[in-house]
Amino acid sequence: MPDPTVPPTPPVALDALLARADLGLRRIAGPADPAVVVHWAHTSEMADPYPYLLGGELLLSAGVHIPDGAGAGYFDAYVSRIVAAGGAALGFGVAPVHDTVPGALVEACEMHGLPLLEVPPRTTFSAVARALWQLMAQARTAELRRVTEAQQSLATAAARPDPVPAVLQQLARRLGGRAVLYGPEGTPVAGAGPDPGAEARTALAKLAEVVRPSGPSGQEPSDARPSSASDTVAGVRLVAHALGNGEGFVLGSAAPQRDAGDHTIASVAAVLLSLLTGERRGGSGADRSSALVRLLLGAAPAEVAPLLGGDRWRVVRGRPDGRAAPDPVAASALGAALGSSLVDVAGEVVRVLVPDGRTVERVPGWTLGVSASAAPRDWPAADAQASRALARARATRTPLLRHGDRPALTDLVPPHDADAHARALLAPIERSPALVDTLRTWLSLHGSWDRTAVALDVHRNTVRQRIARCAALLDTDLDDPDVRMELWFALRTR
Repeated sequence: MPDPTVPPTPPVALDALLARADLGLRRIAGPADPAVVVHWAHTSEMADPYPYLLGGELLLSAGVHIPDGAGAGYFDAYVSRIVAAGGAALGFGVAPVHDTVPGALVEACEMHGLPLLEVPPRTTFSAVARALWQLMAQARTAELRRVTEAQQSLATAAARPDPVPAVLQQLARRLGGRAVLYGPEGTPVAGAGPDPGAEARTALAKLAEVVRPSGPSGQEPSDARPSSASDTVAGVRLVAHALGNGEGFVLGSAAPQRDAGDHTIASVAAVLLSLLTGERRGGSGADRSSALVRLLLGAAPAEVAPLLGGDRWRVVRGRPDGRAAPDPVAASALGAALGSSLVDVAGEVVRVLVPDGRTVERVPGWTLGVSASAAPRDWPAADAQASRALARARATRTPLLRHGDRPALTDLVPPHDADAHARALLAPIERSPALVDTLRTWLSLHGSWDRTAVALDVHRNTVRQRIARCAALLDTDLDDPDVRMELWFALRTR
């Protein structure tokens, strides 16, 4: 729980207040420590201000409480009480009661390590307090901007093909330290940022165990363990957050300092990582499980489609930009970005079944091919459409390409006749899927060797060899536009 005595605004460095030329403040005693901060300003002329201080104040006084002939003992007691109450600094006004700051007060502040500021006659205590609140408002605005930018960068990272490492990298960068994701067994799953050292690293792993749920199935009553815990080891601030997915994952961070907005930033990262590492539960999950069982037991897709939430769907094929194959976490992140949990990882491609009512938009870090809207009985054809759209998208370096919904030439020919014609025409190359895929891609890209090579991830000479082989087996001239049209018609039917 936050300390109720700490205001919900970031403190201001005492040096920032001294830098205000309009105030003319001057430090005449105490340490010149840039780490000294002020939470608020308080004016008091009490000889013992201890009962009225909460800690972190810049105490302002004109010395009205100082009796005539006060000696070193009085000032020592006065300053020691301010320090005991947690006062951050003392500001002494040299008018109208005293012309100069008493030397005994200077000596007492120096001895107790309390910064002592001289407030000139032209500067009122109200002006000092107002300047402090202005600096706090500026710091608060800057902190809110920092938190907002961090939230946006974390959300963008969560949509990348490698979301977990990307989120950890952003969190480490924003905190200026180390971010680690611990698995259910307590071992680090992924991490980013500089190593805080063996002592802090060991302490952070132990802190993660403090918040990790335990017991049967990794579950405990919600009040059995805290959701977060913090500690400071070897000058490093350590924080652990239990991810709220019931799977036993914990997010840990180690940073040299702790700013006001860091807790909010880490909490956002914890929520995102909970979604990325957790399993989707509830009634919708039960419906999907029921649909799968029914399909395995022989039900038709049209019969189980209502359990999935709609009658018409689109198939989206996605491939991450880069050479790395997608992992299940990246695939789940893509599904979440598209608004569907029906995700399948097939080698280097992720297939997502998206309800027709959802708009498929670009996803950073992915190249997508989208099929036309299809009923369950046409899902295999829609998958083929998405495959061809993805191939063209990669070849043309387009982030997203959709299959056209308009009527095609195939609609004019009965499906049975079109299938029979395609089988007869393509029979010489039917037993070689590589030749069929190469011919289809090459024709879809208007005979471009380079773009076909990019789409298929092969050398352009391999494309030339395969196309030459197709021409020989089919005994036809592939430069003839009529031949190309007929072959394209047949390939789209298959």
